[in-house]
Amino acid sequence: MNIHSHFRSRRVVGAITTALTAGLLVASCSSRDLALDLGDDRGQGTEGGGGAGTESVPAGDSYPGLSDALAQQRIQWGDCAAPTPLQGEGMGRPTQLSDGTPWQCGTLTVPVDYERPDGDTIDMALIRVVSPVAEEDRLGSLVFNFGGPGSSGVGTLPLIDEEYEELRTGGFDLVSFDPRGVGESSGVVCLSDDEIDDGDQEDTGPPRSAEEEAELVADSEEYAAACAAHSGDLLPHLSTNNTARDMDLLRHALGDDRLNYFGISYGTELGAVYAHLFPENVGRAVLDAVVDPNPDPVAQSLLDAEGFQLALEHYLEDCATGADCPTGGDVGTGVATIETLLDDLTAEPLPTGDPEGRRLTSGLAMTGIAAALYSEDSWEYLTMGLDEALNAGSGDTLLLLADFYNGRDSQGRYSNLMPALNAIRCADDPSRMEVDEVVRHRDAFETASPVFGEWMLWGVSGCLGWPFEEAAEPEEFSAPDAAAPLLLVATTGDPATPYAGAERMQEAIGGPSVAPLLTNDGEGHGAYTPDNACVADAVNGHLLRGETPEDGLRCE
Repeated sequence: MNIHSHFRSRRVVGAITTALTAGLLVASCSSRDLALDLGDDRGQGTEGGGGAGTESVPAGDSYPGLSDALAQQRIQWGDCAAPTPLQGEGMGRPTQLSDGTPWQCGTLTVPVDYERPDGDTIDMALIRVVSPVAEEDRLGSLVFNFGGPGSSGVGTLPLIDEEYEELRTGGFDLVSFDPRGVGESSGVVCLSDDEIDDGDQEDTGPPRSAEEEAELVADSEEYAAACAAHSGDLLPHLSTNNTARDMDLLRHALGDDRLNYFGISYGTELGAVYAHLFPENVGRAVLDAVVDPNPDPVAQSLLDAEGFQLALEHYLEDCATGADCPTGGDVGTGVATIETLLDDLTAEPLPTGDPEGRRLTSGLAMTGIAAALYSEDSWEYLTMGLDEALNAGSGDTLLLLADFYNGRDSQGRYSNLMPALNAIRCADDPSRMEVDEVVRHRDAFETASPVFGEWMLWGVSGCLGWPFEEAAEPEEFSAPDAAAPLLLVATTGDPATPYAGAERMQEAIGGPSVAPLLTNDGEGHGAYTPDNACVADAVNGHLLRGETPEDGLRCE
């Protein structure tokens, strides 16, 4: 359940609308055209803004032993292929914007192990669309990470580029990437699509007996063994620290003195780690939907449980104002109704119209409910799904919501969102909590969330059976000497990254002078959107003009 991805909140609304209207999911294009060099000199060493007039640390100087071929590489941009199954279902091959500006794709070669920079390498998949402004007015590149961890930036940016059009026309080339272990950057694979489906259909809910707990441990160890069999040599190197180092090589290859960055959800964690490792290279940066820096997995999971419970209660309160709310006329009745539904589904899953005959299990229903809480715009689909499940004996809409959350496309193929998420989290912190210790926290989780707590409790044991037990190095976020302020943006009703975590991240980075906090009073995961003029004006002013709002600004 710990998926901190802005893409979930934006993509699910439009995709679900299309799916329900047309009666089927959007089919992805099967084109696999190879990228060709367009000969574009943008990104071939052009020095960008966001720090013009200052000297950054050259990429090669940061890593003794890094070859000139890696340290001084420049990206060869060319045509883009359609998203691959590992990147997730897109809308066909990205070609050009409405003004004719082409999408361009390329790769950046990075070392697998920065302690052995002359060893094996990974080709990191990239995508960009350039700014239309004159060369002398351009601000450089603005690099995006959309969260997860595990979201494909190459697959995501073309789907939501309109949200960032003002930043492009204001002078930034928009750039994103598949982080190491994600999508087409040596994406982690653990199970086949059929094996994932089979596992979901065998779901019997969170374990409630010693026998079921032992089965969970066995399943976790079997899953970890499958990940090791397919991607074992790479797993220890998929840390956030290494992805931050990749971003500094990317900055250098793009020709920018400093990294201008827009991180969302888990991307805020990545951005803070980058600022700690490369404070002198921090350009204009925004961290939206800020992750809690607390390294304690129990505290993290409890915060997630509280966040999703709060979002659910806000939804139920809103639903209860309508005449046809399927969960009753008050929040307490709604919570009890959903608890009963999940219990009933554990015993008897609901049928769906899925062509493979999949049923709505309790786990898939819980995932579908959580998916709809990422954005207030998708509450209507949660109402539809609950009405179907409670009154029509159908699991169609909740299954559809769960599929989008889990990265399952219309052809039954899974992106590598989930295995990448597990691999990155376990690279950052592979410690695992034994079952007897997990169950000691059961009461705390059920108090934090009567609906989600029992499920999220078991997230703290997510690295059971992982092929290593200690992280190569801990994450650190302190960046008091960052060359530019990092603007934090947090939403009071965010289910996935609750507001309190942003306050702690501000302190961890260095306080209000280094990381001013903008508060968005509202619902949903991620605040920046052109529809939210207050947030958009503040963020755009910070990125485009260097006009950073003072700490404490509130948008309602």
